[in-house]
This record gives sequence, C-alpha cells and structure tokens, in this order.
Amino acid sequence: MLDIRNISKTFNPGTINEKTALSGVSLSLNDGDFVTVIGGNGAGKSTLLNAVAGTWLVDEGQILIDGNDVTKLPEYKRAKYLGRVFQDPMTGTAATMEIQENLALAERRGKSRLLRPGITRQERAEYKELLKMLGLGLENRMTAKVGLLSGGQRQALTLLMATLQKPKLLLLDEHTAALDPKTAAKVLEITELIVNRDHLTTLMITHNMKDAITHGNRLIMMNEGKIIIDISGEDKKKLTVKDLLDQFERVSGEQFSNDSALLG
Repeated sequence: MLDIRNISKTFNPGTINEKTALSGVSLSLNDGDFVTVIGGNGAGKSTLLNAVAGTWLVDEGQILIDGNDVTKLPEYKRAKYLGRVFQDPMTGTAATMEIQENLALAERRGKSRLLRPGITRQERAEYKELLKMLGLGLENRMTAKVGLLSGGQRQALTLLMATLQKPKLLLLDEHTAALDPKTAAKVLEITELIVNRDHLTTLMITHNMKDAITHGNRLIMMNEGKIIIDISGEDKKKLTVKDLLDQFERVSGEQFSNDSALLG
C-alpha cells in the first residue's frame, strides 16, 4: 500500500544551516499494516511523514501509494489517497461549523457538489451511529459548534473525519502529543478501533515509546534521517522500553537522549 524507495531530503543545501533530514530511507507497508514510528528530536520521523503527504518534495527516490507513483505530485493531488490527523487538535476541523456539518464536509470531499438541502435525514442518522462509536456523547451534540469541544473531542472527531472515506493510507502526526495522558489514551483507543475495523494502512508518528510499543503490528525507530530498527510480529509483542533502548544503543552506538519519549 505504501512503497518508499531510497528517499533523501536536505533542507537549506549549500548553506551554513544545511540539514540532512532523510538519507536513503526505504520502507514498505502492506495493506492493513499499522506502523508506529519513534525517534529522538531531529531523527527524521516528521520529515518522513511530510514527504509521504507531499508537504515537502524529496530530493531523490520514489514514493508509491497503492502502486501509484506520487513522488512529484503536490500535496493537494495526494489528498485523495490520504487521511491525516495533525498534532494540533485545532487543525482538521472547522471551529465555527456544527459537528454534523464537519462530518458532511469530510464525507463529500472530492465529490461533485449539487444544489440540494444541506444534510439529509439519512446522513444525520449515519453520523449519529459513527459518533456513538467514539463513546464521548457527541452523538447527542451534533448541532454543537466544534469550537466548543475539548481538545480530545476535537481530535477524536478529526480522526473520524480523516477515515470517513476509507483512505488508502492514514497518517497520524503525533496526534495525541498535545493531549493530557488520560485523553491521549482514549484517542489512541479510538484510533486502534477505527484502524482495525476498517483495515486501514496506518503510519503513526509518536514521541512516546510506550505508545509505539503498545499500538500497531510493527515499530520503526529512526535516527539521523535513517531507519535503524524495524520490529514486527511476535518480536514487537514481547518488546519493552528497555529492550528498545538497548537495541538503539547497540545499533547507533549512542544513548537515547529524548526525555519526553521516555517519560511520556
């Protein structure tokens, strides 16, 4: 479903601020894979996700989504393949519109818009059932403005909107980092539920080692723009934070120094 072939990205080349963010990265995700990506600050994990999304075009290499070469496509042309949830809960929803109106926008994304009444009775019933699944009581507040919701409620709604059209690839960009631990755990629970229910191929960037180990069927660790650890299956199920730190130290020859990843 996702095939990344030897991609590289350097920011500010030829200047004193030159920074190689990705260096010959290759990665393949099968249909239904849920891959978590962990790494210290500046490891390249967010650059990897943004390269897939088309936010930044890569200097070298290829990116294919469901067999389609999207390497040179701008961000808006890749949108039809992707669902994305950002770190900031305020991104991804329209604050001045109702919950049901936000869902209607997400459902009609990319479709031709006809002159007809706003939201039909059937659509309203569908949205109510979808919101029930979140377990946040939003099904009883469908006419409430999204700007009145908490950060966790908005992030859960954004997740629902991003997956409404069953994207080829779901990108989660540290989507629980701005939430308190209890709310983050709830949003991750909802994430797992939606990903498994719809068999969505997912790439989740996280700053939290425990979350990276707990969720998904595969874990990737990055350092200095490269993938240095790739663990899946039974090996991932048995993995602990200490195991991961030991492997990082063995492969990279240095100690992991991002406290927020360890304490998160």
